[in-house]
Amino acid sequence: MKLNLKRPILFLDLETTGLNVATDRIIEICVLKLSPDGTREIKTRRINPTIPISPEAQAIHGISNEDVANEPTFKEIAKSLAKWMEGCDIAGYNSTKFDVPMLSEEFLRAGIDFDFRKRKLIDVQNIFHKLEQRTLKAAYQFYCDKNLDNAHSAEGDTIATMEILEAQLDRYPDDLKNEIGFLSEFSTRNRNLDYAGRIVLDDKEQPVFNFGKHKGRSVKEVLHTEPSYYDWMMKGDFTLDTKKVLTEIKLSL
Repeated sequence: MKLNLKRPILFLDLETTGLNVATDRIIEICVLKLSPDGTREIKTRRINPTIPISPEAQAIHGISNEDVANEPTFKEIAKSLAKWMEGCDIAGYNSTKFDVPMLSEEFLRAGIDFDFRKRKLIDVQNIFHKLEQRTLKAAYQFYCDKNLDNAHSAEGDTIATMEILEAQLDRYPDDLKNEIGFLSEFSTRNRNLDYAGRIVLDDKEQPVFNFGKHKGRSVKEVLHTEPSYYDWMMKGDFTLDTKKVLTEIKLSL
């Protein structure tokens, strides 16, 4: 079933130097733009991360430091990429936990506040796990009856993710609506305010900490009674996005 779109949607996948959203960098990005009229445009770009690629990551995606040494940095492509992505919803596989937070960090690092929270976010993995509990390779075989021969290449994973979402709409007509807002809500597994999940909404729609000694406590209460906690987090190894959300809450006091 083809997606029912009111505006373009981007399917994206990243290959990176490692798995730490706060400190690792993108080395390859693929974005497939699907428009309401069915036209597709795909952009795949390797990026110089300016830091070494971990051996563990290289063993998975096969991209070496030499492969990206002469590629542009993310900062050099950030403005044109943000412009091309403007006005689109976002979809991916495990994207709300990894790809979107990682891409958000890169944009913030480049001085561009690309607000993903203004877009509908669809995580195909969350739909899959809610309904079948499988991996991407197994999902591609299960839904599309195809082998994912080029797994862990950004472009191969991106195209497979789009095909899986379309196949999920066919397989679960009683469970899934072909409507981006519904799919975004259905594939959301948490109530995070920041992409890393350090700050979440409680049952009363109030921001609370989701880690450490203040887990479950109101962020506003902690910042009021222990102002030094804000300084500790701002100096700590937290993502730029987490610090941005924390600062917005602090300024609202």
